[in-house]
Amino acid sequence: MKVVLFCGGYGMRMRNGSDDVIPKPMQMVGPRPLLWHVMRYYAHYGHKDFVLCLGYGAAHIKNFFLTYQESVSNDFVIRSGRVELLRSDISDWSITFVDTGVESPIGERLRRVREHLDGEQRFLANYADVLTDAPLDQVIDAFEQSGAAASMLVVPPQSSFHCLEMDTAGAVTGITPVSRLPIWENGGYFVLTPEVFELLPPGGDLVEDACGALARQGRLFGYQHLGFWKPADTFKERAELDDGYHRGARPWAVWERTPVSAQ
Repeated sequence: MKVVLFCGGYGMRMRNGSDDVIPKPMQMVGPRPLLWHVMRYYAHYGHKDFVLCLGYGAAHIKNFFLTYQESVSNDFVIRSGRVELLRSDISDWSITFVDTGVESPIGERLRRVREHLDGEQRFLANYADVLTDAPLDQVIDAFEQSGAAASMLVVPPQSSFHCLEMDTAGAVTGITPVSRLPIWENGGYFVLTPEVFELLPPGGDLVEDACGALARQGRLFGYQHLGFWKPADTFKERAELDDGYHRGARPWAVWERTPVSAQ
């Protein structure tokens, strides 16, 4: 199954200054950028055909793969002056790089790679800025059984803020952490069918336009995930992921556990 990754946004909350042109998916988590961790997650479940929707900082992403060094994250032997890898990350991956515009919203980026999804009855999509340990094989199975036209991973609210209940006089009558509210957030991991293209206007948004329309029709499925899920929208969040990686606390690295057969 093909995997569409939206990796062309500015990532303003991740930038050090106006001259910082490193796109958010290329921010480092351990020895590899965030984008690599997302792709490695999909590859673990047998989905190794990627379509990258490029925009801001596209050259950084292209150069990373054009000059990819397997030895950074794989053991190897040097014998008679030649490097022999004991494992390989991306040797069996297919990666299509598509310029989808610097200013394009997510829905428009998806529209611009439609030709690369011809013949696909379903495909996966991701914002490329969040890591999870969600069981992708089960996510796909649940989607297929639902009969829906699209699905998204949904997670409990991640905010540390509190919601207040107040009377008309301004007296606070209750305080509830956002994380305890009976609501769900979009987790950014999608399983989609080509039907979404019919619901995407030029310059449209994947969630508000396509998923919103399907939700009103009762044809959008939400897979509820209570396990690990963490975005990297800010330097603080990225630093927490990087720290976890170096401490060995990286639950998103499902490929370090029991192999899963290809779909």
